[in-house]
Amino acid sequence: MPRAGLDPDVVVRRASALIDEHGLDALTLARVAGELGVATPSLYKHVGGLDDLIGRVAVAVTAEFAARLGAASRGRSGRDALEAIADAYRRFAREHPGTYPLTQRARDTDAWTAAAADGVSAVVAALSGYGVGEGDVHQIRFARSALHGFVDLELRGGFGLPESVDESFAVLVDALDTSLRAVGGQEAVSRR
Repeated sequence: MPRAGLDPDVVVRRASALIDEHGLDALTLARVAGELGVATPSLYKHVGGLDDLIGRVAVAVTAEFAARLGAASRGRSGRDALEAIADAYRRFAREHPGTYPLTQRARDTDAWTAAAADGVSAVVAALSGYGVGEGDVHQIRFARSALHGFVDLELRGGFGLPESVDESFAVLVDALDTSLRAVGGQEAVSRR
């Protein structure tokens, strides 16, 4: 009989916290079980093993990330929406340093795909003030890769110079704003 109060969501939340604290490579079923005060075999009543657990964590964190992005830019437009979504990207990555990378790695499940699509939709909504729509794949990829690249480098300690990383992030947002205003939702890719 499953332990009272233990369910898949509880297991996923504990695993997520462990990943954020110690990294994905440190996650084991034994560690999660120990944290929850149960024997490792008890977890199999709630998850199908380590790969299943990581997949569930990826879905949960990607859904949370998408919700945060959507909430950040809701009711905003243009540069205000861009700044809000940029800040949400960076804040989420800082709060979830271990699980944030799981939001960016495609998984072949309907649940992850749906959660990731919600995240992309939030980005599209934030960029709509620039005339960017769902069909403007290159501008969407441009904005997402710029934001992800920055926060990923920051998470990995990639900015070793003494200058302010906050100022560098502001420069990135300025450059995105300038570029997005310049293309105005038009395809800016030339095939040379």
